[in-house]
Amino acid sequence: MAPSGVGSPTPQEVSDELRRVVERWHQLPLDQALSRMPSVRVLVQSLADRVAQACGGAPQPVPDLGPAVVMDQLSVMVFDLFRAAPATDPAVVADELAGIRRSL
Repeated sequence: MAPSGVGSPTPQEVSDELRRVVERWHQLPLDQALSRMPSVRVLVQSLADRVAQACGGAPQPVPDLGPAVVMDQLSVMVFDLFRAAPATDPAVVADELAGIRRSL
């Protein structure tokens, strides 16, 4: 059992939507995943930029590691955002994730 106060900083509604996106992504044929990569990468980069801003750093480009890794990148950026900026509106992030899921 984890000590009190330890765990994911990601709100449940965001975690739920992220799980749906990842599940849907893993169901896609490769050609469809490749065609959807640009929109997913835009969101990953946007999240990374928000993390950098919250940490007082300069935005850095997130490397394109392909469709097999992009969901891991998305998951890490969501986690990092809520760790770096806990006041982030979860509804906004959940809506962004839902938009990606609907586009898949």
